[in-house]
Amino acid sequence: MSTQSIVDINEQAVTSISYHADEHKRVEGNPKQTLWDIYNDPSEQFGTGIWQAEKGCWKVSYSEFEYCHILEGHSVIIDGDGSEKHIKAGDHFVIPAGFEGQWQVIEPTKKIYVIYDQK
Repeated sequence: MSTQSIVDINEQAVTSISYHADEHKRVEGNPKQTLWDIYNDPSEQFGTGIWQAEKGCWKVSYSEFEYCHILEGHSVIIDGDGSEKHIKAGDHFVIPAGFEGQWQVIEPTKKIYVIYDQK
């Protein structure tokens, strides 16, 4: 395997997809989200890319593990008990598979994500 197999994480390298959370998941607003799906391995268990979202709030339910590196903005992750984790540019963290709660964008947020799905 050569260095040509190394994938750069660069949103200019791929086409973006814009979408909104399903109506039944929306808590506040109807924020546009944009995804640059940069790499997925052949098994589709591992992937990475860039995601951004406008202000708003929606329900989340993670079936996969997700590492996040926040590039811009301010969001709040809220668990089922109402506990909050504020995240801002420069923060790194992992959301475990099985987490359920809400993602609230206070200031437009952009992140690099890495997902591992145990399937």
